[in-house]
Amino acid sequence: MASISENIIKINSELPSGVNLVAVSKYHPIEQLKEAYATGQRLFGESHAQELVVKAPQMPNDVKWHFIGHLQRNKVRQIMPIVSLIHSVDSIRLLDTIDKEAKRIGRIIDILLQLHVAQEEAKSGFTIEELLSLARNGEFCKYENVRFCGLMAMATFTDDQSIVTAEFASVGATFRTLREEKLFPLETFKEISMGMSDDWPIAVAEGATLVRIGTDIFGPRQY
Repeated sequence: MASISENIIKINSELPSGVNLVAVSKYHPIEQLKEAYATGQRLFGESHAQELVVKAPQMPNDVKWHFIGHLQRNKVRQIMPIVSLIHSVDSIRLLDTIDKEAKRIGRIIDILLQLHVAQEEAKSGFTIEELLSLARNGEFCKYENVRFCGLMAMATFTDDQSIVTAEFASVGATFRTLREEKLFPLETFKEISMGMSDDWPIAVAEGATLVRIGTDIFGPRQY
């Protein structure tokens, strides 16, 4: 079985220029994160506030922590001093809380808006129509402590690649529409976070700039 270092080197060799690897380290022990770090990995993705709070002090200061899971509003304060990017902003209420907490500690926090394009109802996020409507109505202009950096999405969990391709393509098209209509500042609104171990090549083909890969780096989760 290949090592964590070998896995990271292989994936990076396959990623096109301009696409960055987020190593999804949730449920994996700190020793494995340190092995990834030693290979040059600096972007790590965590999904649980408590796990992030425990792990962050054990890793070097130049690690950039991305929060990639469903974020409860009562957990925002915990992660706010640590995270460099929140991928999973899926509601106006969460956005309000993030803005308020960022203001409280004097930060401007980078975020991605999560689109719901998958067929599973359990996955959260704005619909494409909802997000376009909110943006066109200027609803995102009032946030002073949030920097809008792009979109995030998850595809339907299926073996049918045509479904996955169509969903990722819809995210790419929405991203381009938001930029063409200048609904967010173009200098910061540059990222599309989509694609995981099973589907990242499709995501990259449809415009992903961040891929969130865990299993193909660290192996099966250690609960």
